Amino acid sequence: MNYLYFKLSFVLHAFYLHLFKQLNLMYWSIQKYTQHLHKSMSMISEKRIAIQFLLVVLVCVFVSGDAKVRCIEREREALLSFKNGVFDYYGYLSSWRSIECCRWYGVWCSNTTGHVIALQLNIRLEGEVGSSLLELHHLNYLDLSWNDFGGNPFPDFIGSMKQLQQLFLRGCNFSGIVPPQLENLTNLQSLDLSQNNFEGPIPEFFCSMKQLQQLFLRASKFTGIVPPQLGNLTNLRVLDLSYNSLRIKNLDWLSSLSLMYNLGLSQIDLSHTNWLPQILSLRFLYGLQLDSCNISTTIVEPTVNSSTSLSLLELDDNQLTPSSFHWLSNISTTLVGIDLSHNALGGPIPDAFIEKLVLVETLGLASNKFEGQIPKSLFNLSHLRTLVLYENDLRGNTDELFGNTSGKGILESLQILDLARNKLNGPVPDLRAFSALTEVYFGGNNLTGSIPLSIGQLSELRVLDLSTNLLEGVVSESHLIKLNKLKKLDLSFNSLILHFGPDWSPAFQLDAILLAGCNVGPSFPKWIQTQRSFTTLDISRANITDEIPAWLWNVSPSLANLYLSDNQITGIIPNLSSIPITVIDLSNNRLSGSIPLFYAYVELVQLSGNMLSGSISSICSVFYGRFWILDLSNNQLAGEIPNCWEQLPNLFSLSLANNRLWGEIPSSLGHLHDLAALQLRGNSLSGEFPSALRSCHNMQLVDVAENELTGDIPSWFGEMYKMTFLNLGTNKLHGSIPDEICNYTSIRIIDLSKNILSGKLPDCFNNFTSMAQNSTPADLVRLGYVYSFTYSPPLPNQNFKRYFGYSLFTWKEQESEYRKNLIFLKLIDLSSNRLSGNIPKSFSSMKGLVSLNLSSNSFTGSIIPDIGEMEMLECLDLSKNQLFGKIPSSLAHLKYLDFLDLSNNNLSGEIPTSTQLQSFNASAYAGNDGLCGPPLALCPKDILKPPTTLPKKDISLSFMQEVGVSMALGFICGFWGVLGTFVLKKTWRIAFFNFFDAIGDWFYVRIAIFASKLRRS
Repeated sequence: MNYLYFKLSFVLHAFYLHLFKQLNLMYWSIQKYTQHLHKSMSMISEKRIAIQFLLVVLVCVFVSGDAKVRCIEREREALLSFKNGVFDYYGYLSSWRSIECCRWYGVWCSNTTGHVIALQLNIRLEGEVGSSLLELHHLNYLDLSWNDFGGNPFPDFIGSMKQLQQLFLRGCNFSGIVPPQLENLTNLQSLDLSQNNFEGPIPEFFCSMKQLQQLFLRASKFTGIVPPQLGNLTNLRVLDLSYNSLRIKNLDWLSSLSLMYNLGLSQIDLSHTNWLPQILSLRFLYGLQLDSCNISTTIVEPTVNSSTSLSLLELDDNQLTPSSFHWLSNISTTLVGIDLSHNALGGPIPDAFIEKLVLVETLGLASNKFEGQIPKSLFNLSHLRTLVLYENDLRGNTDELFGNTSGKGILESLQILDLARNKLNGPVPDLRAFSALTEVYFGGNNLTGSIPLSIGQLSELRVLDLSTNLLEGVVSESHLIKLNKLKKLDLSFNSLILHFGPDWSPAFQLDAILLAGCNVGPSFPKWIQTQRSFTTLDISRANITDEIPAWLWNVSPSLANLYLSDNQITGIIPNLSSIPITVIDLSNNRLSGSIPLFYAYVELVQLSGNMLSGSISSICSVFYGRFWILDLSNNQLAGEIPNCWEQLPNLFSLSLANNRLWGEIPSSLGHLHDLAALQLRGNSLSGEFPSALRSCHNMQLVDVAENELTGDIPSWFGEMYKMTFLNLGTNKLHGSIPDEICNYTSIRIIDLSKNILSGKLPDCFNNFTSMAQNSTPADLVRLGYVYSFTYSPPLPNQNFKRYFGYSLFTWKEQESEYRKNLIFLKLIDLSSNRLSGNIPKSFSSMKGLVSLNLSSNSFTGSIIPDIGEMEMLECLDLSKNQLFGKIPSSLAHLKYLDFLDLSNNNLSGEIPTSTQLQSFNASAYAGNDGLCGPPLALCPKDILKPPTTLPKKDISLSFMQEVGVSMALGFICGFWGVLGTFVLKKTWRIAFFNFFDAIGDWFYVRIAIFASKLRRS
C-alpha cells in the first residue's frame, strides 16, 4: 500500500501555527489512495493545497521580522548533541556547523524570541533520539518521520515536552509499548505514530488527550479492541486506525465525533457492525477509507440518508456484490473519488450507477468480475480524470468504443486511462481527442494491428503501456515524435520490430524501458545511450546477438533493474561493486568470464545458462545484507563451494545447479535462516549433509540430485516442516527412509530414486495432506519468485515474473524439466533402490498424486486394493519388484492413467477389464507368468469355455475371408431359395414356364411385325 498525506512543510510561531491549523485543518490530511487512485486524489485536492500553501507563505512573511535575531546558545548545543547521536547517511545535517542555528536544515526559530519552535527532519537518519531535545523548551512542532531508530523503544522523555502541539513520528522503527508519559502532552493537537512496531493495544490514555484533532496510528501493529473511549475526543477531525490487528465491537462512539473530516478503518473487520448509517451520520465527513474490512452486501441497509459532504470513498478489497450498487447510488452524487476495486462486483457496469457520479474525478473498478461492453455513459462524466478498469472481463472493439467520441466531458479532462488485462480487441485506438492523457494502459488485451502514428501526438503522455497484446509491425521514431514527457514505455511481448535510426536521440528521458519480447536486435539499441535517468531496462528475448556494450553499466546512474535474459549476448560482466544495480538478470545468453563483484545492496542476480567459468569464491568478498536470490546454474563454474554464506544472511533462493563444482556442501549454509530454495543438482558434490542445515526451517525446495552424496538421509530433514519439493535422486545415499518425513504435510514432490536406500517405507503417507488435494493451493506462491517493479510515482500493472523453482524429474520414463509448472506436479519417485516390504496402504489416501514410481526395488506383497482411490494418477510404475497376487479391480477406475508398467513381478490372475488397462502395450504386463487376459493371452477359463454362437468362433477371420463367406452364403440363399421352390411345388413350375413361353411369343410377334415394316419401306 502507498500512503499520501498532505502535511505542512513550514512551521510557524506557535500562535500562527495554531491559528493556521484551526482554519485549514479540513484540508490538511487526506491520505492514501492506492496506485493510480492515490495519485489522482492529490489532483483532486491540489487546489486546496495551493490555497494552504499561499496562506502559509503569507503568514511566514508577516512573522519573518528581522532576520538578524540569532538562536539561543543553549538550544544550539542541544541540537548539536542530538546530531552526535545519529548517523546522517545523506549529509543533510552538514549545515549544522554555523553559529546561526536558525538557518540550519530543518530548524525553525521564532523571529521575535530566537527560540527554536520547530524541528522537521525527514531525512533517513539512523541512531537514537537524544534527550537533549528537552532543552528546546519552546519547541511546539517535532517531525522526525521516516528515520530509522533501530527498533529502539519509544523515547519516554518526549512525554516531558509539554509544550508540543504537533508530533509526527511516522515510520521511525520504534518498538515496544507507547510510554504512558505521553499522556502529559495535554496541548497536543496532532499525533502521528504510524508505521512503527508497537506492541499491545491502543493506549487508553490517548482517549484523554482532549485537544487532539488528528490521530494517525496506521500500520503500527497495535492489537486488541478499538477503545470506544475515543468518542471522548470531541475535537477529533482525522482518525486513522488502518492496517493494524484491531477488532471493533461497534461504532456507536462515532456519533460523538461530530467534527470528523477523515476516517480510516481499513483492515478492521466491520462485517458484524451496522457501519453504513453510523458513519454516514457524520455530516462533515469528507474522506472514508474502509478497504479490506470484510464488508459484504448483506449487512448494509440499502436505504440510508447520505452524508452531504462525503467526497472520497475507498471500499476496495471487500466482498461487495452487484446488489451494492443500489445503496452506492444513494451516496454517489457528492463523490469526487471512489474506489471499488478488488471486490466481487460482476455483470455489466450499471449505467444507472455511472450516471449518478456527476462530480467524480477518480473511478476505480479494477480487479472485479465485470463483463460485457464498457458503458458509453462513462463518456458523459465531464469531470473524470482517472478511470481504472484493469483486470476484469470487459470485451468489445476499441474502434467502437473510441471511434465516435464526441462531446466535451471526458475528452477534456481524462488523464489516466487503465483498461489493462481485459479482453478488448481491435486496433490501438486513436486517442488524440483525449488531449490531457498522461497515462495509458492497454496491456494484457487482444489488440491487433500496428501501433498508429497518432499515439505520438499525445504530448502530455508520461506512461504508455501496450504490453502483452497481438501487435505487429514496425515502430519508428515517428511513433514517439512528440512524447517529450514520456517516462515509461512498455511495448513488451508483442511481435513488434523496433527500427530506430543509429543517430536517433529522442526528446524524452525515460525512467522505465520495457521492450521484452520485441525484435530489438540484432545490435544493442544505441538510442538507449541517450537515456540518462532510467531505473529499469528490460530487453530480454529481444533477438540481440551483440556484445554487451561497455557504456551500458554507466549510462544511467539510477539504473537499478536490468533484464537482458534470453538473448545471444556475448562479452564479460565487469566489476559491479560500484554500480548500484540491485536486480540483474542476464540468464540464457553467451556471456563468459568469471563471476564479478556485485553492488553491496544487490537483491537479485540471475546469471544461469551462460558460459561463466572459474570459482565462485568472489561471493565472499563483500557482505551482501539484502541479497535475496542468486542463480548461477547451468554454467561452467568449477571448484569447491565456498564456506562463507554468512556473508549473505538474507538469501532466500540459491541455485548452483549443473556446474562443475565438487567437494562437500558447506556448513555455513546453515546461517541462511530464510533460505527456502537450495538447488545444487548436476555437480560432483560428495560427503554427507552438514548438520548445520537443520537450522534452515524455512526450506521449501531442496534439489541436490545427480551428485555423489553419501550417508543416511538425516532424520532432522523432518524438521523442515515447510518442505514442498525434495529431490535427492541419483546419489549414493544409503540406510532407510526416516520416519520423520511424515512431518511433510505440504510435500508435493519426493524423488529419492537411484540411491542405495533399503528397509521398509514408513506407513504415514496419509500425513501428506497436499497430496490428498486435487487442486493447487492458491497460497503456493513461494515457488515462483515474483519481483514487482513499482514506478515512482506508483503505477500499477508492472510485474516481472522470474521463477526460481525448477527441477528435473523422471516422468513417463523421460526426464523433463519443470519450471513455473512445477507447482502442478505431484510426484513420488523411489525407484532403483533396495527398498523392501509391503507397499503401505496409506498410499491410497493421496488422491491428488499424479505420478508414483516404485520400480526396481524389492517390494513384496500385493498391490494395495484401494489403489483406485488415487483418482488423479497419470503415471504408475511398479515394475521389477516381487509383487504377487491379482491386479486390484479398482485399478480400472483410474480414468487419467496414461502410463502403466507392472512388468517383471509375480502377479497372477486376469487383468481387470477397462478401456484404459486394455489399451496399454503387452510389455506393461510382461514378466508376470501368472497374468492373463487382454492384451496378454487369454486366460485358461476363456479357452476351455464352449462356443455359443458361430460369429464368436469366426471372430478372427480376415477381411477377404469375410468377403468370401458372404458371397457363398449369398449364392446359396439366392440360387437354392428359388430353385428349391420350383423342385418342391409343381404348380409354381408350370406357371413359371408358361410365363416364359408367353414372353417368347410376344417377342416373336413384335420382331415379325418390325421386319415386315422394314421390307415395305
